[in-house]
Amino acid sequence: MSPLEVQHLRDDTPGCQSGIVHFNHAGASLPSQATLDAIVDQLQREARDGPMEAGEHGAVLVEKARRAAGQLLNAPASSIAFTSSGSTAWSMAFQALGPWQPGDRILVGRHEWGGNLASMQVALQAGARVEVIPCDETGAVCPQALETMIDARVKLIDLTWLPANGGLINPAQAIGEVARRHGIAYFIDAGQAVGQMPVDVQALHCDVLKSAGRKHLRGPRGTALLYVRPDFLPRLNPPQRDVLSAPWTEEGFDLRDDARRFETSEASYALLAGLGNALQEANRLGVERTWERVLQISGHIRQALREMPGISLHDLGTQHSGLIAFNLDGWDAFELKRRLGLKRINIGANGVAYTPLDMQARGLESIARISVSPLNTEHDVELLMAALRELRG
Repeated sequence: MSPLEVQHLRDDTPGCQSGIVHFNHAGASLPSQATLDAIVDQLQREARDGPMEAGEHGAVLVEKARRAAGQLLNAPASSIAFTSSGSTAWSMAFQALGPWQPGDRILVGRHEWGGNLASMQVALQAGARVEVIPCDETGAVCPQALETMIDARVKLIDLTWLPANGGLINPAQAIGEVARRHGIAYFIDAGQAVGQMPVDVQALHCDVLKSAGRKHLRGPRGTALLYVRPDFLPRLNPPQRDVLSAPWTEEGFDLRDDARRFETSEASYALLAGLGNALQEANRLGVERTWERVLQISGHIRQALREMPGISLHDLGTQHSGLIAFNLDGWDAFELKRRLGLKRINIGANGVAYTPLDMQARGLESIARISVSPLNTEHDVELLMAALRELRG
């Protein structure tokens, strides 16, 4: 990606004109002006024509968003549902996989997202067990170790592909090959992957995949997408239903035969219009080019941090994403985030609750997190490093 292209992206993004240096794209990235315009335009239609009356136009925009999401994931549009958050999407799919029975086994990576683990409590209350797949020598989930754990009681393999607390990229495709070979349901939490790196659900062999809209997709908060493999859909029986997800037929209320069985009739067309624009922008830019730029910028940051006294990096695995976990000697991660914020530099900070199994295994109470996007420049990196050196003293 050329400097001119990066500048065009920044010119089209109001947040880049505000003087803020934003390195918290894994928390929520900066939307483009066109995404904001799409949201406002739908709201204005609703105000002018009536909210329900403007719904017809909104529905058209939602279907465009669905097609754009399918293009991004190499999936049919009918396999995409939209929800209000990534956690909601994952929890709905998980609950639909029930009922859970005593002795059912759920195999997860050590880096599993805390919200997913919380949703699993309904299965634990029914007598199921959550078991952790061992890591290899690099700290990534080990497909060979997973193979040895498989038996007839394993009902689900769940993987957080890119954990929230660092740059690890777990071997999602290799895990999927194990799951497919044994006919076991396979869910992927791709919240930090979609929009940052190429995601092909066919190559991943996953049955369910979810991601929030606000992160690397640069969509609005309150949006998320859920992919469900069409052949797997009949196995999912969502407990929550309404006239959209289970419309009336002569035989009664029947679940839809597409992923919209996870949607409800009440949704924000304005927010989904914004998400649709963000998805279209991601496709036009090209996620491969986005990924190349992310690796370039994050590589420079990692090298600069390695050369800075007092910094400890917490990368696992052999290939790293644009999420960079670190600590600065003498600083609490959340206080470091606050102090950088006073200098108009945004980073993230994660505690144990976000990735409890991994944080506890590594003895980490908190980490500071830098996350990059093609919007970031070398000047942003220089400002961040100068601020860290100043705070280090």
